[in-house]
Amino acid sequence: MRYCIAFSILLCIIASCGNNDKKITPEQAGKAINDTANYTTIEWIDSVNQNLGNLKKGKVLEVVYKFKNSGNTPLIVQDVSASCGCTVPVKPEKPILPGDTGEIKAVFDSANRPEGENIKQVIVIANTKPNNETTLSFRVNVTE
Repeated sequence: MRYCIAFSILLCIIASCGNNDKKITPEQAGKAINDTANYTTIEWIDSVNQNLGNLKKGKVLEVVYKFKNSGNTPLIVQDVSASCGCTVPVKPEKPILPGDTGEIKAVFDSANRPEGENIKQVIVIANTKPNNETTLSFRVNVTE
C-alpha cells in the first residue's frame, strides 16, 4: 500500500510538470523501482546487441539504444552502468511517458583499449517488467 501511495505521489509530480521537463530525483527513481505493481514495459527499437565494425585506436564512439515505453505508466530509468571505465553510459533524467521514446547512450573511448574485438556491456535498471534489468552490449574492432 505504501508503494502505491509513493507511486501516486510520483505520478502527481510528473503530471504537474506539464511537458515533462522535471528531472527525476534518485529518491523518486528508487520508489518507482520498488513499486512493482506499477511497472511498465519497454520495447527496444534498436538492437540490444550492436556490432559497430572497425574503430581506429584513439577514437571515441557514441552508441545509442533507442526504446519506447510500451506500457501504461511512466518509465523511469533508475541507473545505467558500464562493464568498464572505457565506456560511459548516459541515462534519461526525465520519465518517459507511455507511448513516448527515449534513449540510452554509451560513449566508448578506444584510446587505451587493445587492438581487436572489444565487447562492452551497459546495464539498465528501470521500472519495467518482466525484468527491471536489461543488458545492452556492443562490439567494436579496434584497429591501429
